[in-house]
Amino acid sequence: MPLHAGEHRAVGPQRAGTCRGGPDRRRIRLYGLAGIVVCAVVLPFAVASAGPPGDGTDGEPAVTVPLLARGGDGKASAVPATEGAAPVRSPLPPGPALAARCGPELTSPAGVEAQTCVLARGAETWARTYYRNATGGPLESVLSLMGPNGRSVRMRCAVGAEDEPGSCETPPESTGGAGRGGLAGYSAVAEFARLAGYGPLLLRAGSGAEGESNHPAGTGS
Repeated sequence: MPLHAGEHRAVGPQRAGTCRGGPDRRRIRLYGLAGIVVCAVVLPFAVASAGPPGDGTDGEPAVTVPLLARGGDGKASAVPATEGAAPVRSPLPPGPALAARCGPELTSPAGVEAQTCVLARGAETWARTYYRNATGGPLESVLSLMGPNGRSVRMRCAVGAEDEPGSCETPPESTGGAGRGGLAGYSAVAEFARLAGYGPLLLRAGSGAEGESNHPAGTGS
């Protein structure tokens, strides 16, 4: 009996210790399960927030933003990366080229410089004279365009005394030609004087057509 009672006393504390350690193991297991549950809930949200690299919005192409917008205003604009540079188109409409026939550049002793041309574009022909007046006083110029069958157009222009380049031209005349064909049969002459038709002729400049004379006149001619 004493031996049995001693064994009973020895086993008693062991069970008591085992019972005291039981709640600790249960707490550890509970904490572990709670951590697993927290990870299972938090990780999907973190992955969804980050998203896979390189993904854009639904169906939209990736865009690049230039550092500085064109024109230097400091405002950037988004441009799709898949788009290339748009071709630059000329603002000028297509049309026939300008044809010209010009006489020599002449200078009179009085200080008048001039060059006269016949111009044609498409079905139109006209005359133009380029001049510079270094006489120190105002002048008048008469520009004449002579065409086939005796047709002619005359334009009177005032020439200022500013010693600056200027020009005078006649209204265009319909010729029915195209390009250089509109020059055929046409010639032009520009005459400069103090008073057109009344004062002395200072310079006569032609477009250089056959049979046409150029006359750099003096102040008294």
